[in-house]
Amino acid sequence: MNENELYAICPLDGRYKSRVRILEETFSEAALIAYRVKVETLWFRRLCLDSVGNLTVPDEALEKELDSWISEFSVDDVKEIKSIEKETNHDVKAVEYFLKRRARESGNPFLKNHVEMFHFGCTSEDINNLAYAGMLRDARQKVLVPKLNSLINVLKHLILSSASLAMISRTHGQPASPTTLGKELANYKRRMRVSRDHFIDIQILGKLNGAVGNFNAHVVADSKKNWLEISRSFIEEDLGLIVNEMTTQIEPHDWIARYSNELVVINSIMIDFCRDIWSYISLGYFTQKKEKNEVGSSTMPHKVNPIDFENAEGNLGLSSSLLQHFSTKLLVSRYQRDLSDSTVMRNIGIAIGYTLLALDSTIRGLKKIAPNKVKISNDLADTWEVLAEPIQMVMRKNGISDAYERLKEFSRGESLGMEQIHVFITNLDISAEDKAALLSLLPSNYVGLAEELARKEAEKD
Repeated sequence: MNENELYAICPLDGRYKSRVRILEETFSEAALIAYRVKVETLWFRRLCLDSVGNLTVPDEALEKELDSWISEFSVDDVKEIKSIEKETNHDVKAVEYFLKRRARESGNPFLKNHVEMFHFGCTSEDINNLAYAGMLRDARQKVLVPKLNSLINVLKHLILSSASLAMISRTHGQPASPTTLGKELANYKRRMRVSRDHFIDIQILGKLNGAVGNFNAHVVADSKKNWLEISRSFIEEDLGLIVNEMTTQIEPHDWIARYSNELVVINSIMIDFCRDIWSYISLGYFTQKKEKNEVGSSTMPHKVNPIDFENAEGNLGLSSSLLQHFSTKLLVSRYQRDLSDSTVMRNIGIAIGYTLLALDSTIRGLKKIAPNKVKISNDLADTWEVLAEPIQMVMRKNGISDAYERLKEFSRGESLGMEQIHVFITNLDISAEDKAALLSLLPSNYVGLAEELARKEAEKD
C-alpha cells in the first residue's frame, strides 16, 4: 500500500484499492475526462460526416488523427486539461479548449481551419450525460456482469456437488420439511441470474440537443439539417446508446434510477444470501478453510470467522444506500436545469465499487467453505417430527377426518424419534400400500423434487 492509499479518505481508494482497481478505467476523474474527450471528438466527426457548416466528410488522414486522440489519450493529456480547468473553473469547457489547442497544433490543415466546430451546439450536459452513460454501460458490460457471472458459476459447482445432500429446513428458524443444500443454493442462483438479466436489459439513454433540449441554436445555424437524425445517429451509431429526444437541458436520468434500482435488488439478494451462508456456518453446516497465518480473533485463538460474508453484507448496504439516493435525487431538477445532480453523479462509481467489492468478497468466501456432511446429516436424523406433514397428507388421501388436528396433537412442539413415528403409522387405518410407503420414509429421503430442481437450475446460465 503506497502513501496515497494510506491517506485515502474513501476505503475504495485505500484499503480496498487493489480489489476495485479495475474501476479506475471507468469512474476515476481521469476516466470521466477521457469519456468527455471521446464524446467531443466523435461529435466533431459526426458533424463532418453530415457536412454541417463548412465541414466535409473526413478523409483517411483525419479519421486516423481523430481516432488517435481517443485511443492514445494519456495521463499527460488529463493533467493538461486539469490545468486548463484551473483557469476556466469549468471542467467541460476545459476539454473543449484542450481539443481546440490540439487541433491548432496538429499537422492537419482541416482541423486548424475548423477549430470552432468543436463543442458545436453543445451544452455541457450534452457531453456529461453521454460520458456518464458510456461509463455506466462499460461498468455493466466489463465489470459488474462478468463478476456476477463468476459468482453464479461458483454457485453452480456448489449446487451440483450438494444437490442430493439432504438437509433440514428452518422456516421461522424452526425445523421444517427437509430440502437439500444444493436446492437452497439454487434458489439464490436463480434469483441472481434473473436479476442480472433484468439489469442487463436496462436501456442506457443519452441526449444531444442543446441548451434546453430543442436544438434552438442548431436550427438557427443550419436550418436545412435534420438535427433529430444527426443527434440520433451520433448517439446510437457512434456511441452505442439509445437516444432520448424528449429532454430539457438535462437527460432526466430516469434510466439511471432504473439501473440503480436493479442493482439495489441484486444487492438485497446478496445480503440475504450472505446472511444465510453466515447462519449455516454458525450451525456448523459449512466448514471453513484455515489460512495458516490468518488470525480470527485478537484474543480467542480458536476462531475462524466468516469475515468475507460479513464484509460483503456491510459493503452491499453501503452501495444500496447510495444507489437509493441516486434513484430519487437524480430524477428531480428545477425547471430546465439545476446543478445539484452534478456532485451526486460523481459518486456513482463509489456505489458500483462497493457492489463490486461485495461480489468479490462473496466469491472469496464461497471458495473457502465446504459442506459438513456429517453435521448436516446428524441434525436431519434427529428431526423425525418433520414427517408429521406427509403422514397427515396420506391420512387425508385415505379419507381420515381431522388428520391435521391429530398430527398437531401428536407432534406440535415435540422432538420425536423413529419408534414413535412408526407406532403412529402402524396404528393408522390406511391402505397397506400407503402404510408401507410411510414406514419407508426417513427425514433424509423426504426431500421431494429438491435434487431435480437443484440440478435443473444449475444448468442454466
